[in-house]
Amino acid sequence: MTMGNEFGTGGAIMEFLSRFVFVSGVFAMAMVSAGIGSAARGSSGPPTVFELFTSQGCSSCPPADNLLATLARRPDVIAMSFPVDYWDYIGWKDTLASPAFTARQKAYAEARGDGHVYTPQVIVDGLAAAVGSDWDEIERAMADVRVKTDAMTLPIRLTDASSRLRVEIPAGTGEPATIYVLRVERSRTVKIGRGENAGHSITYTNVVRAMNEIGQWTGAPVTFEIPQLKGEDEGYIVLVQRGSRDKPGMILAAAKTAGL
Repeated sequence: MTMGNEFGTGGAIMEFLSRFVFVSGVFAMAMVSAGIGSAARGSSGPPTVFELFTSQGCSSCPPADNLLATLARRPDVIAMSFPVDYWDYIGWKDTLASPAFTARQKAYAEARGDGHVYTPQVIVDGLAAAVGSDWDEIERAMADVRVKTDAMTLPIRLTDASSRLRVEIPAGTGEPATIYVLRVERSRTVKIGRGENAGHSITYTNVVRAMNEIGQWTGAPVTFEIPQLKGEDEGYIVLVQRGSRDKPGMILAAAKTAGL
């Protein structure tokens, strides 16, 4: 499903679905030539950040939701779902969506200058966009980011201890960046009653429930300690990102707590 400048996702989705096999009634991933084994930069290098903009009202989104769930299990991937609300009008109000997530997706489109806003859409490292269910296109976006930018080159340390979250960012060079803490629900299954996915139960992975700015990184080392307010099935993701909420840019560093 697309919005604004439309992308023809039908062929990509059929290609993606052809890579799935049923095993004991479970929709299991069987990535063929591309292989998710080569998905990210490798466990010895920095992780890859995937932001999936998805909707319960989008019939094209479930394959992307499944792909994100598979990627999220990798230690060298930081993956999260941002449910958007602009498909609510077609008959089903997304129970996880937020106008703030829609605003973030539109801000990315403005920052890139292409105006492309659609579901399912993945943003890689805050820079490149791809159809969220098209693994080949996602790989191309990843390769483009790696070759042309310094994304994910700043080390970060995230300590999840007791009732406090500790974020440590070392010294570095370059433009200032904003530090965000995202509270994330590990998994949520939703039974959808109306709209394009009526009658289906869909599981969403690492669903963002809140995103808060905690400070700025200007090149000097900084440390933050914040109280933890997460629920039982929740964790945290930290992003160090250039730009602003209105015009987000390259992600310099990211980390996640255990279980995400």
